[in-house]
Amino acid sequence: MSTVADDLIQSLNEAIAHAKGEGPAILHTPVTPRDVRKQANLTQAQMAPLMGMSLSGYRKWEQGSRQVSGPAATLLRVIQAEPEAVRRALFPAAS
Repeated sequence: MSTVADDLIQSLNEAIAHAKGEGPAILHTPVTPRDVRKQANLTQAQMAPLMGMSLSGYRKWEQGSRQVSGPAATLLRVIQAEPEAVRRALFPAAS
């Protein structure tokens, strides 16, 4: 069997186990870009580069026309907890 098929079978087995209440489940609370930005005391123009995206793309998140998921949601959580650490990591010359 291919590794893709093996991965798919493993994923399905994990989903079945989760549905039965077995095995670990990782649940993340939803993250709202506007709330993170305001908590970090940033403008949309300051927040977009921290997220590695255009201002218009970031605005679509805040307007609800695009959904945040995956790594972007994780980065928002890091910005929420440590905005200065993200700035230092992304823009070391400005530190």
